[in-house]
Parts: sequence; structure tokens; C-alpha cells
Amino acid sequence: MLKKARIPIIVAFALMAVYSLTFVTKLNFQFDFESFFPTDDPDLAIFKDFIKDFETDDNFLLIGLKREKGIFNQDFLEDLHDLTIKSRDVPHVLESESITKFSYPVVTPFGITAIPAVDIDDPSKYPDQKEKLLKDERLLDYLISRDGKATVVALKTVDAIRLDQSYELLDSLENLIASYDFEENHLLGRANFQKELVRMQIREILVATIIAGTLVFFVMLFIYRKALTVAIALISIGLGMTLFMGFLGITNQQLSAMTGLYPILMIIVGTSDVIHIMSKYLDELEKGHSKKASIITTIKEIGLATLLTSITTAVGFTTLLTSRITPIKEFGINAAVGVMIAYATVVLFTSVLLSYFDLNQLTSAKTRNNFWDKWMTKAYQASFKNKAIWFSIAGFLIFCAIGISKVTTNYKIESNLPIGAKITEDYHFFEDEFVGFRPIEVAVTTDKEVYEYEIMSEINKVEDKIKDVGYFKAIRSQTLVYKSISQMYGGNQVEAYKFPETEEEYERYQNIASRIPKLSNNVLVGKNGKKARIIARMNDVGADSTKAIVENLERWIVSNTDTSLVQFDITGTSMLLDKNVEYARRSLLTGLGIAIVIIGLLMVILFKNLKYLIIALVPNIFPLIFAGAVLGFLNIELEAGITIVFAIIFGIAVDDSIHFLSRFKLGRMKGYSIEKSLKNTFLETGKAICITSIILFFGFMVLLFSVHPPSRSIGILIGITLVTALLSDLFIIPLLIRLLIKEENPSNKPQ
Repeated sequence: MLKKARIPIIVAFALMAVYSLTFVTKLNFQFDFESFFPTDDPDLAIFKDFIKDFETDDNFLLIGLKREKGIFNQDFLEDLHDLTIKSRDVPHVLESESITKFSYPVVTPFGITAIPAVDIDDPSKYPDQKEKLLKDERLLDYLISRDGKATVVALKTVDAIRLDQSYELLDSLENLIASYDFEENHLLGRANFQKELVRMQIREILVATIIAGTLVFFVMLFIYRKALTVAIALISIGLGMTLFMGFLGITNQQLSAMTGLYPILMIIVGTSDVIHIMSKYLDELEKGHSKKASIITTIKEIGLATLLTSITTAVGFTTLLTSRITPIKEFGINAAVGVMIAYATVVLFTSVLLSYFDLNQLTSAKTRNNFWDKWMTKAYQASFKNKAIWFSIAGFLIFCAIGISKVTTNYKIESNLPIGAKITEDYHFFEDEFVGFRPIEVAVTTDKEVYEYEIMSEINKVEDKIKDVGYFKAIRSQTLVYKSISQMYGGNQVEAYKFPETEEEYERYQNIASRIPKLSNNVLVGKNGKKARIIARMNDVGADSTKAIVENLERWIVSNTDTSLVQFDITGTSMLLDKNVEYARRSLLTGLGIAIVIIGLLMVILFKNLKYLIIALVPNIFPLIFAGAVLGFLNIELEAGITIVFAIIFGIAVDDSIHFLSRFKLGRMKGYSIEKSLKNTFLETGKAICITSIILFFGFMVLLFSVHPPSRSIGILIGITLVTALLSDLFIIPLLIRLLIKEENPSNKPQ
């Protein structure tokens, strides 16, 4: 039966691989900030409802330019002005502004006119104009830096710009900027983030696949010393990955920032399955069994255990569905599917392929058992040192408690930017020279007309408080129109830029504003006149710090504004992204709780004994708390992307525990004593989980080559905690077995 099925199975997998490859080239890479907004969040509903009357708060692209000797140079200003004008013709750009296009309104006998803030053709005026601009709160930290050495051309782009539009915009804009001789140029905005982060995703997949594949090749070659064995393993792993990537292409999924983890995941899951199957097959051959008998025994004994470990790993990933963040949910579903694809590939394809070869073809005599027997025997003997193990557990728990107490959730946007990339350099430039990227939006709603004096006075009160807080810059609201008119009547002196003190004065300014289209036609008041906005940006001080700042501001607003007249809600893109941190903590605990319950039920079904459930689950708590401690000691922020670490760790750790306990139970079912069953488990399954742990450790360490900081952190966390998982299996499981499992009739059990 097996002989007849071999060729059809190999042909079927070959055809599926070819079909999958046709879709791999059609993988859809995407990066949208909106996809990272927490679903079903009340603040998201407020934000979406609010922006219906306005534009989004991230529809900008900033061009930062720096001249070390100062921007007030005629050649530089001429180029700046020319760039400002020409950038309006760039695809998907709606408006552009810079200091060379900024002007001051002036009252003349013939009406209101405007004079430019910078007279490019008269350098003699530069010193006075520079001094004035550096005191103008409308421009400082927004279009000009505090030291006067950097400036910005601010572009307004189409709302919710797509990836293809971003490519078109940036290609055209970069060619335009290159035509000038600027010392430095930097870009910041949604379009640039989209382009560069998608580029990072593609790089991550290619680099991770190449490096991980190469590393696994050399490690397995060192372990097995046979090119044929390594080739079978790599073909199986590569086949599983091809089928998985084909699945992503066939289902037309949008791949997010965590895409780079897929190759690593498929390689390590496939490697684990391959090694357990291969090790058991080789063990059976060494016992003198035929190829047919060996492969049948392998599929019966290891196939079932591997099925359960695959299911438990998949369950671990599906717990990510408790997250409110769409890319996290999608990662969990895709990873679960990938695990099952890897299992099906190994059990069917790899087993069939192995059955063609005998022991001498697959291993070298030098690598057979001597090395692993020696070390597994030592590990088995060390497992009797109960006192040392208990002291180690106590010290370990104290260490973890200290580390977990240091965990921070003060997530920063820069934590997700590629290391050493131009986009990260640009990001830091704007953080240092201007105001940064974090947009903050204060949604203003009222049942009256926003333009009424009492409403506008409340808006001005809140705006003044936002300025006093000190963290917010580039603050704008409709009040700037009336302040600008006030400044005009005050001879355009800085101190005259203030909100009208009386309703009569306000109405006069409002009448003037209605006759000046540039002042009255803006996006700071909604179409129906019932909504307004205060927009600002702030530096990337971190999610927790931002939350504390905003909560203090919200308390002040409630205490110091007339909430019966007007309602203020602080929202915005960055605020919604920051909420992911809160949900990450909740979904982490919820997800792990669900995983423990489901996996616990599966183990009860498999082992039919609650004691085995305790023995299996307790040791797997240690890798989880160790991961938390590592987060704290390495000062890695716990954010949405990092939470997937715990699902991966739990899935992998439980896998090895199930293999260990399954082999132990098989020994007991054959009538062996506890100690003989344990020793055999160390010698057979212990060897397999050691080999898989070594390969998985180096596999995850591949992520150190990543330019994506969360991916690096994930690699470090999982790599280190795999050691804890291995030690837990080798020492805590035997400790618990000896405590909880008793000999039924020791005198009748073979030793």
C-alpha cells in the first residue's frame, strides 16, 4: 500500500508546488496606518465620524531642507521658492507652502493687500525678516527651525493615499529635488512611510529566507553529516514554504510589516517536524527494522504526536484573533495555516521520501548515538538532583519577577522604522529640527455655530492651554484667522497676534475674513459649521508618556471649559495607534488564557490523565515569564507586534513537552518502569528536542539580520527563551513525573 502511494504523493506535491509558485510572484505587499487601528474602539468611531467633515490628519508630506550656514541665502531661497511652486505639479499633491509663499496681510487706503514674509530679491532685509519669522508661532517648528538652519516645504496630498500613488508621487518628487543643489533633504509623511516600509517587507522576506535556509543547511549538515539527509530536509522545508507562500498569493492577502516572520516561521516549524520524523525513522532503522516497518512505526508514533503539536501550535497562533489589530489577527490565522501545511508536507511527502533510503544512506556511523547517548545520559542523571533543581527554580522566579517589573509599554513610532535606513534618518531629522510626525487632533463639536464668539472663545482657551503644555507644536485652529487679522491691525508685530478680546472686535474681524477667500476657505471648520478642529503635532515621546499628557489635558478641558456649549475630544492617527499598546496587554493575557484552556483539553483527550496535563503545562509557564523578564531587562517596549512572541514561545514549548510526554507514555504502555521510560525518552526524544532547539535557536537568531526593530527583538526573545523551554522539558518534567506518577506494581515492571 505504502509503495503504491509513494509516487502519486510525490507527483501531487510537485504539481501543488508548481501551481503555488505561479502565485508567489503575485504577493500583495501593503502598508496602511488604518489597518493598525484597533477595531471596535469607541475612539476610532469618533475619529471616523469626525473626519467625514474634514480631511485626514496624515495627508501631508514634508520636505525638510538644511543649510548649515543658515537658510537666509539668496540662492537657497530662490531654489526653495522654485521647489515650492513646482512641487504643486507633482502627482497627487494638492497644495504646497513654505516661508517664501507666506505673506503678511496689510491694511492700505485701497483695501487689504499682502506683503511677502521673505523678500528674496533684497538680501539686506534678511536679518530683520529672519528675526520676525523666528518669533512667529504659525511658522516656528513647522516651516522654519529654531536655529534658522532648516526649513520645510509642506505638501498637502490626497486623502488616504494608496501605495501605487505614493510610488508615483515620490518618484516624481525625488527627481525634482535632485535637480537642485541642496546640502540636505529629508522626507516625512504617509506616502514616504508606505513606500519605505513596503520595501522593508520585501527585503525581510528575501533576506530571512536566504539566511535561515543557509543556516539550517549547515547546522543539519554538522549534525547528520550526510548531504542526502540534509537535502531531504531542505526540500521538505522549502516545499512547505512554497505551498504556504502560494496560499498567501492565492487568497490575495495584503502582507503587512510582520511578513518577514513568515519564512522564519515556516522554516522552524518545518524543521522541527522533519527532525522528529527523521530521528524516529533512523532510530527504528538502527534497531534493525526494515524500511517499511520503520516508516510505519514512525508515522504511527511520531505522526500522531506531531499532529497534536501542530494543532497546539496552531491554537497558540489563533489566540491572536483576540487582538483588535487586523494585521495581528491575519498573522495569527496565516501562521496557523502555515503550521498545518508544514505538518501535512512532512508527514506525507517527507515520510514517503525517507522510505526510499536505508540507514547507511542517511547517516554516518560517526554521528550515530554515541555523542547524543553520552550527553542525554548525563542529562538524565542530572535530573535526579532535586535540591539543585528546586533552588534553581526559586532563583529563576526571583530573576523573572525583577525583570517583569521593568517591562515598559512606552512604545515609540521610531521603534518600527528600519535600522540604518534613509527613512529613519529623515524621521530623526524632523524630530530634532521641527516637531516630529505624531499628529494630534482635537475634535470640536457644538449644537450651535462654531463661528459664534462664545464657541470660538472656548476653542481659543483650549488652544492656549495646548501651547502651555509645552509638548505640542505647529498648533492650528480657526482662531489663527482672527489672530492674523489682529496682528495686521497691530502693524504685523508679534505681540499683536492674539484673539479678539471683545465680541464686537471679533465680529469686525469675522466680516473682514469673509471677504478674503484665502482666510475663510480652510479645513479647520466643518461644512455644516457644527464641527471644528485644533490640529497639532508632537515629538515621539512614547505611547505611555503621550497618554499621560493627553489625560492631563482632558482633565483640564473638563474643568475649565463650558461643556454645555462645546465638546472637545482628543483623537488622531497617532492616538489610535497608541491604543494598540493597551489592547496588546489585554489580548496577550486573554489569548494565552484561551490557548492554555484549549491545549489543556487536547492533552486530557490525548493522555486521559489530569496529572499529565499538569506535567505538560507547568514547565511551559517558565519560558513565558522568562520572555517577560527579558523584555524588562533589555528595555524592549511591549507593543502590538511583540505580543506575538508569546504565542510562538508557548506553541513551540508545548510541542517539545508533548513529544517528551508522548514518548514517556509509550514506554509505560509497553510495561516499562518510570525510570526506564524516562531514560528511553531522554535517549530518543531528548535527542530530537535538543537538535530542534539548536536549529530553532539559530533559526530565530537570523532575525538579528533584520532591519525591522520588532523583528530583531522577537528573534532575541524567542532564541533566548528556547533555552529555557529545553531546560524545562529536560529537568522540570522529570521532576514532576517523579512527584505525581507512581509505579502501579514495580515488581512486575521490566527495568
